[in-house]
Amino acid sequence: SLSLSNSGGWFEFEHIRDGKTIGLYKAKNLITNAGFAGAASRLNGSGAEAAFTYLAVGIGTTAAAAGNTTLESEIVDSGLARAAATASRVTTTQTNDTAQLAYTWSVSGTKAVTEAGILNAGAAGVLLARSVFSAVNVVSGDSLTVTYKVACA
Repeated sequence: SLSLSNSGGWFEFEHIRDGKTIGLYKAKNLITNAGFAGAASRLNGSGAEAAFTYLAVGIGTTAAAAGNTTLESEIVDSGLARAAATASRVTTTQTNDTAQLAYTWSVSGTKAVTEAGILNAGAAGVLLARSVFSAVNVVSGDSLTVTYKVACA
């Protein structure tokens, strides 16, 4: 049987300033209830769910919960607006068993990024996964690369 579970995914990001990595972080993600339903719809074609290929970051600090349908406070400015990610498959346990999304933002303002998520639309959409973490303080000129991995095991 195929299982998409909350034990099967993680999120990584790299914070770059002046061409140097100043932070590497890794955290578990939480697949939302709407995300499980959306993934099942995509798998058997029973719904109209679009592919989960968008990444967003925010400043929300409330713990991720299964009932989340959006990021708590998505960033829409400072070069950190939601973006279409590069989608691929990578190997965790079995060949190509993990969906991977990656995107690099070029920061143009000052923000304390504390959450990230996967969605299936450039605006609104279904939230597949969300992660909340300690603040990553970015300033204009920084780069923030987010890589989300969701394993199907």
